[in-house]
Amino acid sequence: VQLQASGGGAVQAGDSLRLSCVVSGGTFYGMGWFRQAPGKEREFVAAAGRGADTIYYADSVKGRFTISRDNIKNMVYLQMNSLKPEDTAVYYCAAAPGLAQWAVPLAYDYWGQGTLVTVSS
Repeated sequence: VQLQASGGGAVQAGDSLRLSCVVSGGTFYGMGWFRQAPGKEREFVAAAGRGADTIYYADSVKGRFTISRDNIKNMVYLQMNSLKPEDTAVYYCAAAPGLAQWAVPLAYDYWGQGTLVTVSS
């Protein structure tokens, strides 16, 4: 199983970015996005089940970020709007067999390599 994240970049505060993650070698019920800023622990951002009715967001990104999935293409996306400097981090996509512990990194079995998002003020 491999996950490949892309779409990061350097933007200004208020701008938008769309991250993409393609999964190869398997299909998973749970897909999530996490991020890790320099000197900080990895933190949960968003997660989605295979259906559109199971979606979770961290409070810090609610109303600004949207997670979506294309189950045919086996991809997951993270649309990030109204970006803030505190959103600066390496963003990782991850795959899990379920979403019982959707915010816990250890619940995810596979991880992408990360894509860097830098937001300047």
